[in-house]
Amino acid sequence: MARSAARAAAMQLVYENLMGGSGEDTLGALIAFTPEGDDQAYIDATVAGIESHAEELDALIARYSTSRELARIARVDLCILRVALYEMKYSHEVAESIAINEAVELDKGYDEPDTVAFVNGVLGGFMRGEKSAAEAEAVTDAE
Repeated sequence: MARSAARAAAMQLVYENLMGGSGEDTLGALIAFTPEGDDQAYIDATVAGIESHAEELDALIARYSTSRELARIARVDLCILRVALYEMKYSHEVAESIAINEAVELDKGYDEPDTVAFVNGVLGGFMRGEKSAAEAEAVTDAE
């Protein structure tokens, strides 16, 4: 199975958890998904990682969201952003640009074009901000 389907399943589980669900039997009950290869390991690691880093991920979303307060972001968009930021900051299994593209494509299935642009803007801002921070740190280390 393509990683994008596993990513969508992970996002749906993160959403269910955010909305107070238990996450039990969700893959079989709510979505047509049969994990293959390392899909289940990816989903489990991603959902657990997001749960353990939720506050930090939300702080990053709040920092890079220039047009919406965290409380005003749709829960689906918040979950998509959490998955992408988790991949970009902690997972490192995919390039940042791919994580952004995957998040944008996933969001297209749920939202209007202006919201898709919002998700792209938050993730692009994070990517640029992290690069700037890394470059500043490299300069400081070189001095």
